Amino acid sequence: MADAAAKSAAAKSPAAKSPAASSADSAEREFLASYDPRAFPPIAVTVDVVALTIRDAELQVLLVQRAEPPYQHHWALPGGFVRQLPGPDGDATEEDLAEAAARELAEEAGSRLRTQHLEQLKTYGAPGRDPRMRVVSVAYLAFAPEMPEPQAGSDAADAQWVPVCALGLSESGQRPGTTRKLAFDHARILADGLERARAKLEYSPLATAFVTEPFTISELREVYETVWGEKLHPGNFHRKVLSVPGFVESTGDLTQTGGARGGPRAKLYRGGDAALLHPALLRPDREEEVR
Repeated sequence: MADAAAKSAAAKSPAAKSPAASSADSAEREFLASYDPRAFPPIAVTVDVVALTIRDAELQVLLVQRAEPPYQHHWALPGGFVRQLPGPDGDATEEDLAEAAARELAEEAGSRLRTQHLEQLKTYGAPGRDPRMRVVSVAYLAFAPEMPEPQAGSDAADAQWVPVCALGLSESGQRPGTTRKLAFDHARILADGLERARAKLEYSPLATAFVTEPFTISELREVYETVWGEKLHPGNFHRKVLSVPGFVESTGDLTQTGGARGGPRAKLYRGGDAALLHPALLRPDREEEVR
């Protein structure tokens, strides 16, 4: 019994490090103790958020007006520098990128803003994109239905939901004559975010993040039409949605009244458990390409 107990204790105790491993650990500690980060040019990391919602039957993006230079009075995506935050023991803790994105969204546009979907979009690090210093920005994409009116805070002079169609986006940035000029390279970031959102509607259930449950198939179709910017055939869309396993599921209930033109009450649905849509719901122009 004693031998068995001794063997069990030996099995649970950590194995002694080999001389080679101990030497490597020692070398690692010595290297980090003498490491000087000032040996390299300074570089900062920021986060920018492309927050989209549907308001007044239009796809709108959240913009803040910068209160301070650079680009003072220009409109920009909510964002800012990744920070070191005070920890519970008084020591500084490193802020996670997603945490920084959520914090900046709340600080610049109001704490009432709560996104239903937040994902990392892309990284932007072209030299000269920020006149202050070399800055790499990690962009995030956020969606939510029925977002409240933003409230400017911290370093923002104003915050507004702005129709995407009013920003004059083009392949080179913004078209000449556009009155609401975006700061930094935010026109490019916004364009990339829009394309990501439009593409994700094809193969993921992202559209359900733009509606409040329960919803009708017609309300879901309006999301696709607004984000894609084109009308869809109601009957074909209804058939395609219900043919995708796990996209939506029926609640068993009906709307209280019929449609605007009368008729029967519509069935109500909620989001299903599918992570990907198969078959995908392709944009009309993509359908033509596939054919």
